[in-house]
Amino acid sequence: MTVPTRPAPIPPTVPRAVTEGIDERLIRRVVDRFYAQAREDEIIGPVFKSAVPDERWQEHLDTIVDFWSSMVLGTRRYDGRPLRKHLLLPELKDEHFRRWLALFRRTLEELCQPDVAAFWADRAERVGNSFRINVRMHRGEDVMHLKPLEREPYP
Repeated sequence: MTVPTRPAPIPPTVPRAVTEGIDERLIRRVVDRFYAQAREDEIIGPVFKSAVPDERWQEHLDTIVDFWSSMVLGTRRYDGRPLRKHLLLPELKDEHFRRWLALFRRTLEELCQPDVAAFWADRAERVGNSFRINVRMHRGEDVMHLKPLEREPYP
């Protein structure tokens, strides 16, 4: 007698509506579109272009896909330490984090269902604010009364 198998349970941190609206193809589309636009952006583009040479760009995109797959689907494919690389960027400021988040949110809203975009944007904002705080602490700045970045629309 064959016992029917049940699908793996959805991790409690990922709402069911999101798991039904997001997959690896969507992650790739979001990453590819966002980073194509980010590299050309007047504020964050120069940071990307100086940090990731053209010959390593595709490898970088593949790593980012693994990162977001881990973050939004819980795949655990990414096991790197992205904060360390950001700590080494002396030009990184609040304006860069704000622009990154605004463009990322716009990309999500263009490509994703509203519930998926909201869920993923929330994750991105948590990552962005965490990186921002850690970058400032690494530089010896006082972060005790630092407020989260305010949302701004992408111009």
